[in-house]
Amino acid sequence: MGSQKRNNELHIDNEALTTLAMAKEGILFPIDKLMNKKEAEETDRTATYKGELFPFSFILAPSGLRNDKVLKNAQKGDLLYLVLDGENRGEIIVEEIFEIDRIDRIQRIFGTTDPSHPGVKDTMMRLGHFAISGEYKIDCAQIRTVKNAISTMKERTKAHNVSAIMISAKPLHRAHERFIRITLEKSDLVVLFLLRPYQVDQYSYELRLKTLKYFVDNFLPTNKVLIVPFENTYIFAGFNNIILDAIAARNFGCTMLAVGQNHAGIGLYYDKTGTKSIVDNYKNLNIHIDVSNEFVYCNECKTLVSTKTCPHGSHHHITYNAEFILELLNAGVLPPAVLVRKEISAILLSHLYPKRFDKLGKKFNNFFPSEGLLEEMSEEKFYLEIMKLHQTVSLT
Repeated sequence: MGSQKRNNELHIDNEALTTLAMAKEGILFPIDKLMNKKEAEETDRTATYKGELFPFSFILAPSGLRNDKVLKNAQKGDLLYLVLDGENRGEIIVEEIFEIDRIDRIQRIFGTTDPSHPGVKDTMMRLGHFAISGEYKIDCAQIRTVKNAISTMKERTKAHNVSAIMISAKPLHRAHERFIRITLEKSDLVVLFLLRPYQVDQYSYELRLKTLKYFVDNFLPTNKVLIVPFENTYIFAGFNNIILDAIAARNFGCTMLAVGQNHAGIGLYYDKTGTKSIVDNYKNLNIHIDVSNEFVYCNECKTLVSTKTCPHGSHHHITYNAEFILELLNAGVLPPAVLVRKEISAILLSHLYPKRFDKLGKKFNNFFPSEGLLEEMSEEKFYLEIMKLHQTVSLT
């Protein structure tokens, strides 16, 4: 699409582009357009759109003085171009321009306006004062590719019960593995939606994909598992994320969304009939939400167990705290194999600390037992050999 003059350009970011593409591809159904002021206010008031559940209004309000000026001057029927990094990626025909309450918008997405919340801070910076509604076209094939991959896999495997798991795998630990296996037992096909956030850190999407793919390829029936990227845009970052995850999973063709009971959006509470969660309040999502019990390692049972079935007290339990495991990895410490599979730790540490063992590697054949053959040392192999020594039973 060729760019014309700057007064008909709206400058957007990757998150806006992807979110618009999701709606256009039907992943956010019932959302099928950018809402006008009346529709936005009605959706915010009722948490429904066209009779279907949706937690808040779907609008486009890009920030910046340049965008504010364009929107203030736009008239109904005008054609505006959607520009990302200097390149036209779509267009919209103006239906209506209206001012929004930015604080109310933040509250509806995140359930808070506390600026210390990272989602609040980031979204406030990228949220403008004016929203635009109207029919739009968008250039973004990524979502369509994921849809087609899932559809192809379903057809090839004749899968009827298709479960979705939204996973960051940061890092992929033993409780994740158990959770995936249990979900697989209930399903013809499990789709692992690997979250791809827009705030990039050292645990990149590609690195996490490598660890997840290693586990799937080596320890699961690969004809029953599919890994696809999930663009974790700002609308999924709030307290309604489990509802939006369910909507997206359903529209991608899944019949069940599997989540753990410690999922941030579950909101467990108790009443006279037992344990309930926020998902019990939404019966019309047209997808089953399966809430799994928490897994821990029990020092008495000597294995991973559910907190619901283990008879031993919590003082015997090792919890799978991702932040703690990340602290070990960031410090260069090899996590115990009971927490993270040693091959996964080797992949992560060799990436975080490249060339760490250049000097030690030269002494490899003198330090580690071998088959008597000279072997070439890699970073990953060094970690694996160290783990073997950690697990060697001492002489008695």
